[in-house]
Amino acid sequence: MIIPSNIAIIMDGNGRWARERGMQRYQGHQQGVKKLKQITYKAGELGVSSLSVYAFSTENWERPDEEVNFLMNLFQETLRNEAAELNKNNVRVRIIGHRFNLSDGLLQQIEDIEKLTGSNDGLKLQIAFNYGGRAEIVDVCRKLLNELYKNGELNPLNISEKKIAEYLYEPDCPDVELMIRTGGEQRISNFLLWQLAYAELYFIDKYWPDFSEDDLIEAIREFNRRDRRFGRIKE
Repeated sequence: MIIPSNIAIIMDGNGRWARERGMQRYQGHQQGVKKLKQITYKAGELGVSSLSVYAFSTENWERPDEEVNFLMNLFQETLRNEAAELNKNNVRVRIIGHRFNLSDGLLQQIEDIEKLTGSNDGLKLQIAFNYGGRAEIVDVCRKLLNELYKNGELNPLNISEKKIAEYLYEPDCPDVELMIRTGGEQRISNFLLWQLAYAELYFIDKYWPDFSEDDLIEAIREFNRRDRRFGRIKE
């Protein structure tokens, strides 16, 4: 079985999972964190080299303040509590997305975990937090044009796909081969728009807290059943 080099996951359905069980939404998010830990280590065990997960989008700021504040605190607490174990398991953690609007405490926790795990050469875990795919592309354009302007190379011919890829939030991360979305919705929701160009999309009705290791394996099996032509014609 071929293992995708980079799997991306939109971890959807925490709130609905909790509501259907008569629980508070925040309890669904807590279960979602536990599930991410389980799936991260399983992905590494299977030989996935890079795992990119959508934790908090730029649009999520529109949620009620109480929920947003809880998610911020939960993320900070999770990074603090899981850093040592992730490092022990040779996982390299990178947080991608805008750093503004985040508290000093959360920014420090992000810096700490990236520094602690930065030299690890096992599974690369990209957590998209305060992230938007369109925002990333805008940031890439700004950085690239600024560099070309400073170097006196502001020529359309100097802009290429390779050059743009160098300015992505995580340029060392390969293009996504398999994108999984839980929760029953079938859209990509502004996630990794550049990197998903030729990804195989896999949608599952299960909410994220119910997503299992077997579900991950089945998604990879489905990936292997796809005929990936990349625009070419196979004889």
